[in-house]
Amino acid sequence: QVQLVESGGGLVQTGGSLRLSCAVSGSLVSSNAMGWYRQTPGKQREWVARIGASGISNHADAVKGRFTISRDNAKNTVYLQMNSLKAEDTAVYYCNTIPLGPWGAGTQVTVSS
Repeated sequence: QVQLVESGGGLVQTGGSLRLSCAVSGSLVSSNAMGWYRQTPGKQREWVARIGASGISNHADAVKGRFTISRDNAKNTVYLQMNSLKAEDTAVYYCNTIPLGPWGAGTQVTVSS
């Protein structure tokens, strides 16, 4: 059973930075693709970034150049470095395996303008 624990969210001003962490158990991040997603009230969850087993990463156009997904195989943890944050980045952020498995609780990111 895969378990995901997201952390690192918080309140930050426009232009600020945060680094989100996703601690994974029950699956190896080194062997599986992982992704970050986000959701705002009343909207569908949207994909933000993914990192493949090979280490190759992709980012949604809305965050490209500002967000970077990475992983630490020794810690079995996936990260999302978020820079130059904008008000529209405000959301609950989730990580998950690819293909999708059970969701964690997510971590709230609020960007104040």
